[in-house]
Amino acid sequence: MTEQNSDLVIIGGGPAGMVAGLLFSRAGVKTLVLEKHGDFLRDFRGDTVHPSTLRIFHELGMLDALLQRPHNRVEQLGGRVAGQDLKIVDFRHLRVPAPYIALMPQWEFLDFVADQARRYSTFALKQNCAAVELIEEGGRVSGVRTGDGTEIRSRLVLACDGRDSHFRAGFPLTTIGAPMDVFWFHIPKIAQPQNDSMGVFDTGRLFVLIDRGDYWQCAFVFAKGGAEKIRAEGLDAFLARVRAVGPETAAVGESVKSWDDVKLLTVTVDRLDRWHRSGLLVIGDAAHAMSPIGGVGINLAIQDAVATANALAGPMANGVDVDPLLGKVQDRRMLPTKLTQGVQRAIQDRIIQPLLASTTPMTRPPFAARLLNATPMLRRIPARILGLGFRPEHVRSPDAGKADQSAPITPT
Repeated sequence: MTEQNSDLVIIGGGPAGMVAGLLFSRAGVKTLVLEKHGDFLRDFRGDTVHPSTLRIFHELGMLDALLQRPHNRVEQLGGRVAGQDLKIVDFRHLRVPAPYIALMPQWEFLDFVADQARRYSTFALKQNCAAVELIEEGGRVSGVRTGDGTEIRSRLVLACDGRDSHFRAGFPLTTIGAPMDVFWFHIPKIAQPQNDSMGVFDTGRLFVLIDRGDYWQCAFVFAKGGAEKIRAEGLDAFLARVRAVGPETAAVGESVKSWDDVKLLTVTVDRLDRWHRSGLLVIGDAAHAMSPIGGVGINLAIQDAVATANALAGPMANGVDVDPLLGKVQDRRMLPTKLTQGVQRAIQDRIIQPLLASTTPMTRPPFAARLLNATPMLRRIPARILGLGFRPEHVRSPDAGKADQSAPITPT
C-alpha cells in the first residue's frame, strides 16, 4: 500500500471539481483532483455555460482564451407554444462581460480548466483514479483510499463527484422530486449563423432543441417513470412522436437507429441539509441535485466552487485549520440553492406536470408567454434569473502569483 500527501484532495473532475482545483492551486494550496475516467469525453452533460460563469473567467483573466474553444452563443431564447413562435428571454442587456450563454461541449470546458490549472506547480490531476472510501482517524476525515489501494492523506477532502456520490451518504437529505424524466439524443441539421435553441410546448408535449451548429441536442420530456412504456411502444412509434414536434426533427431517423442512440436522464432534485463534517466538504451536484430546467446545474456547481475557494483557499495556504470554516460555504450557498430549486419546483408543478398530463388542445399560449413576447423589456427578468442566478459569486480567493508564465494560456 502506497501513501501520498496533498493539502487538498478533490473527488471528481467535473465543473465544480476542476474549477475548485484551479482556484485552490492558484492560491498556493497543494491540490490533487481525482477523476475516475481517463478523459472528459462524455456526452449529454451540462454544456450551457451561463453569463455568471463567463464572468468568473473574466475575473481570472481567462475569458478570451476560454472563448477560443468551440462554442455557440445564445443571446436570446424563445419557444414554440401552441404552434406560435415567441421570444421569451433576452440576455443582451445583462451588465456582464459576456451577456449570453456559451454552448460549449463540457469536455472542451473541462479540458480548458485543466490546462489553466496545470500552469500552477501546486496542481495535479490524476485520471483513471477513483476514490473508493474515506480515511478516518480520530473522528475526522484525513484523506481517501483509491481503487488501487493508494492512501492519500490530506487536510481537507472536497467531494464534487455528482448526484450519485456515495460520499454524501450519512448526511441528512431533503428530497424535492421531479414529475418528469428525459430522453437525450441528437438530430442532424444544417448550421445557421444564428443560434435557434428553443423549447416546444403543446398539448401533452415538451421538447427542447439545443442548437449545436450542425446538430440539435434534443430533450424529449415525459412523465416520471414512463421510459419503459415508451420503449415498449417501439422505436418507430417514438420516432413518429419526435417527427410530430415540427420540421426541425424530420431527420431524427438519420441519427436514432436504435434505442442505444437514446440516453435516459432520470431527473432527481434534492439537497443535503448539511454539507460538511470534520475534514470533508460536499459541493456541486453531490450537495444538491438540480433539475435540467434552465441548464443551471453546471453553473450552480461552479458558483459553489468559487465560494469554497473564497472561504477556504487563503486560510489553507496560510496553514490555518479550516474545519471551523467549512460551515461558511454552506451558509453562503444554501440560500441560492433553495431559491433555484424553488423556481424549478414551481415550473415543474405549474407548467411541466400539467402540460405533460394534458389532453385538452392548447389553442393559444398562456398569458405570461404572450406578455413576454409582446414586451421586450420584460424578457430581461428571466434573463437575469437564468443568466446570473441568485447570489452570484465573484473571485475573491488569493492569487499566489506562482503561475508558469511561460505556459500558454490559449489552447494549443
